[in-house]
Amino acid sequence: MNKCNCSCGCGDNEKKTLNIIWQRLISEGSTCPRCGSTEDELDKAISQLKEKLNLLGIEIVYEKKEITLEEFKKDPLKSNHISLNGQLLDDVLNAKTGESQCCDVCGDEKCRTVEIENKSYETIPAEMIIKASLKILNVYSE
Repeated sequence: MNKCNCSCGCGDNEKKTLNIIWQRLISEGSTCPRCGSTEDELDKAISQLKEKLNLLGIEIVYEKKEITLEEFKKDPLKSNHISLNGQLLDDVLNAKTGESQCCDVCGDEKCRTVEIENKSYETIPAEMIIKASLKILNVYSE
C-alpha cells in the first residue's frame, strides 16, 4: 500500500514520483501538428509542475514513446495519449476520448481528442495536464 494512499507512486521509504508517459505517431521522423503542439504543452506543463512538485519532494519522470504508422492505423486513438502514474489523463479528469479528422503524417485517419465540459481539444493544453497531474497526486484542490 502507498504511504499516502494516493496513486503518486510513493512507497514507505521511496521518494514520490509522477510518471508521465506520452505516446504519439512518428513516421519518417515526423509527427502531426496536433501531437507537435501537445509536445510543446507538455514541456510547459512539466516545467511548471517541476517548480511546484520539487517543493513537495515529488520527482517527475517523463517518457516519450513512439508508435509506428502500422500501430497507428490499427488504433489511431493510441496517438497523443498521456498517462499519469498509469492512468489515462482523460480518466483522471472525467473527460471523454473523442476523435476528429487529422492531417499530415496521419493521413485520412481520425485522431484522438479530449472532450471536457462540452469542449473538444485536439492539442492537450498545459493547464489540463497540470490539473490532472495534481489531481492524481492528491495535491489538487478546485
